[in-house]
Amino acid sequence: MAKPRTDFPPVRACLFDMDGLLINTEDIYTICHNILLQTHNAGPMTWDIKSQLQGRPANESILRLLSFFNLPQVNPETYTTDLHKVQEREFPNAKPLPGVEALLQTLSTSENGGRKIHIALATSSHEGHFKLKTQHLEDMFGVFTKERRILGDDKRIPKGRGKPSPDIYLVALKAINDTLDEGEDEIKPEECLVFEDGIPGVIAGRRAGMRVVWVPHPGLANQYVGREAEVLAGRGEGGELVDEHQPGQVGDGWAEQLVSLVGFPYERYGIVTGK
Repeated sequence: MAKPRTDFPPVRACLFDMDGLLINTEDIYTICHNILLQTHNAGPMTWDIKSQLQGRPANESILRLLSFFNLPQVNPETYTTDLHKVQEREFPNAKPLPGVEALLQTLSTSENGGRKIHIALATSSHEGHFKLKTQHLEDMFGVFTKERRILGDDKRIPKGRGKPSPDIYLVALKAINDTLDEGEDEIKPEECLVFEDGIPGVIAGRRAGMRVVWVPHPGLANQYVGREAEVLAGRGEGGELVDEHQPGQVGDGWAEQLVSLVGFPYERYGIVTGK
């Protein structure tokens, strides 16, 4: 086990996943899949398979799902089309998760050593689904300016480089640095705090050289009891090193797990809220 690092610089940028972290769409995804799986005499989706789908590109998730339920006769494209029809009906029911609205509002008015905290969104959701999930939550998502909303179909993310690759978080940091106020120093990866609920996202944040707060759904947390330290190190679903670019070590202090975003410990990250 590594010695925990304790000399981190104060956080200057907070980068947020969306599904299951800011809004309850992970539960909605489950509802949508179960509606469709039932038509194929399969399901229900449980967290042993759902944990393998979180944060991954949609096409990869569908292939994993159909393989898990042994549905080789189901065309992935047809399943995806049918799933989208169900999602179009269900996604507008998305709601903020506990503590999210207060956290985003507080960060938008907080500072670090006299410098404001910058925030960005980094979600695997493509633009069409993003609109379905958020158009009724414009007040909440208004804290993310357009240029700091990095979506899954962003052309700056190479094909096949979604989470758990670090690209989306590196693109989000560049988007912030490209829009800093005059005179502000460029923000470094270790000055960023990634907020994630899914394990591929935790790995992506760690690979990007950033600190991570992991807020898993209770169902996912139950799947990883006893393996939390490996998840926080960004060491993949079973604790193994996934590739040579992964820097995390168990107990290195770069990540922590929270039950929810209620009562977020700002001071732990050098964030001054003014309260």
